[in-house]
Amino acid sequence: MNQQQIKQLETELWDSANTLRANSKLTAAEYKDPVLGLILLRYAQNRYEQAKTKIEASIPEGPRGKRAVTKDDFLAAGAMMLPEQSQYDYLANLPEGEVISEAVNEAMKLIEDEYPDLAGVLPKNYQEMDADLLRELIRVFNKDAVKNLTGDVFGRIYEFFLMKFSMDGAGAQEGGEFFTPPSLVQLIVNLIQPDHGVIHDPACGSGGMFVQTGHFIEEHNIDKSINEAITCYGTELKSNNNRLAKMNLAIHGIEGKIIESNSFYSDPHALVGKCDYVMANPPFNVKKVDKKKDYVKNDVRLFDDVGIPKADNGNYLWIQYFYHYLNEQGRAGFVMASSATDAGNTEKAIRQKLIETGAVDCIVAVGNNFFYTRSLPCHVWFLDKGKKPENKDKILMIDARNTFHVVNNTINDFSPGQLLNFNAIMEAYRGDRAVIANANQQHQKATVELAQAIALEINQLKTDCQSILSTHKTITFDFSAVLNELANTINIDINLDYEDSHKLIGIFDNPVELLAMQVEKIQVQLDEDKKVLAALDKKSQSMEDNKAKKRLLTEHSKLLRALIATITSHQKELKETLSNYKQQVKDWHSLLENFPGNQYQDIEGLCKIVGREEVIENDYSLTPGRYVGYSIQFDEDFDYKNRINDIHKELNDLNNEANSLMTSIQGINI
Repeated sequence: MNQQQIKQLETELWDSANTLRANSKLTAAEYKDPVLGLILLRYAQNRYEQAKTKIEASIPEGPRGKRAVTKDDFLAAGAMMLPEQSQYDYLANLPEGEVISEAVNEAMKLIEDEYPDLAGVLPKNYQEMDADLLRELIRVFNKDAVKNLTGDVFGRIYEFFLMKFSMDGAGAQEGGEFFTPPSLVQLIVNLIQPDHGVIHDPACGSGGMFVQTGHFIEEHNIDKSINEAITCYGTELKSNNNRLAKMNLAIHGIEGKIIESNSFYSDPHALVGKCDYVMANPPFNVKKVDKKKDYVKNDVRLFDDVGIPKADNGNYLWIQYFYHYLNEQGRAGFVMASSATDAGNTEKAIRQKLIETGAVDCIVAVGNNFFYTRSLPCHVWFLDKGKKPENKDKILMIDARNTFHVVNNTINDFSPGQLLNFNAIMEAYRGDRAVIANANQQHQKATVELAQAIALEINQLKTDCQSILSTHKTITFDFSAVLNELANTINIDINLDYEDSHKLIGIFDNPVELLAMQVEKIQVQLDEDKKVLAALDKKSQSMEDNKAKKRLLTEHSKLLRALIATITSHQKELKETLSNYKQQVKDWHSLLENFPGNQYQDIEGLCKIVGREEVIENDYSLTPGRYVGYSIQFDEDFDYKNRINDIHKELNDLNNEANSLMTSIQGINI
């Protein structure tokens, strides 16, 4: 299954599951855990079936035949040996008379009994769901396309559902703390490159940092398996998030120790000075941390002389924790409130102390709308205790506030091309002279692949439409000219350069526009068919004549509906892939324009390497905007006009609500 098919399956599963919830009384928060539990159960069944086949084939014949398969055999194969009543097939085939909620709860309990590491982790509150809803939900994850999934596709689906629940407000009562947006996690992982040793996240939420680290190891062809290369330790305050993290690691086959505890008052893993990598998106601006506790006052994770900040938030406690967890070569990447880069008083003193260690490696300013439950900007900090001597007194400043990909009116992220560019900038700063040239090659490869995907989609559309037309001879207008115009087997040169890739955008735009026009044209014809059918009964013609015409028109309408469905499906895929292609070309151009000759240079409004003297001159500020300058940029693909109209409409609605509220208040007798 390719990436496009996985993405389509994710969307289909979410749409099905979300439609079921919309028709129930459950909130997104109440629905989240049971759904994620079923995904894990379905995944466990798939891994069980795949492992069972391999295990049985590998057991040699003995004097009395093959020995029985054991639990240890499944553990060695990275799977769970499921009791029969915990198998998804058992639940999916349960007779209507059985109480489905009790069966699912029992399935979860039996797994926890067999695997103590999952004790108390799996949801067992399915009795709160309507029986029909639960049965339908089980069917959603029992489709053939899901039953045949292999590899880490279930991990992708689990992460996708986590993201969608976060976007829909599930867990919003916890400030959305269970989920860090994927592009921010990937930015951190890409820039610190965690490929070995001890990985720690002291505010781990649902464990996304560990999962993305696993992806990084797999994608970079490291000789060892994930669990051979890294050891994961997480700490999480919220019980529900703790369960989500353990499920997330289980579904990705990652071994890890997750402890439910408060990192402000404990260091449950005792990892000070032992971590190769620290990654975190901690809850920042936390009020009411009790700094008078003996543990805080004597915390070895703080600088001796200026360790406890006077400010009533936990930001500079977190920052010190991350630094002190690192070993002599350790790297850290973490999200932090924008206010922290310029905070004064004791926080400034702590920041000065940190800068003087030489471990501050890079600060990235991130704009609004990257988080699903809040729209505030943030900064991503990078520390490196093992910096090269020539970089010891240098810091890379990146202002990414004008670099983003618009997902919708309220959410932004980083595109793959933008993440690649950030990585190239970071590695060039670290001394890799070939990294920008390599990034250009990766941009070219990604552009070619997307162009080929568009060409294939266009040609597949032509094939599908011709297949429909070949079986129906009743169409009353010429569609073949449109099909020929859509595609004459577009060939994409594997050496496609930027100029040619940019020209292709216009060529690819044409089919999308043609399809929109064609759907309208076919719809008009379909409406005409309906009118003729409605009029037939009113004409004084013979019954047989009417029947023949009805059959002809019905067949014709069937053809038109089939064409509309086919065109609409391809049109959706084309628009999405074309949008990705345009973004990819834009990101490639950005790298070419900013770094001609494949050499790093400071770019106004984007990046600058600063020395410690310059930081001192700026009062120890770590705000990138102070150093890189400002460059006004406009996103040509963003619909500013419609967005302004939306804002005006939202403002008008708020004014109406305010007026209505004022009228209600004035009508109250006090």
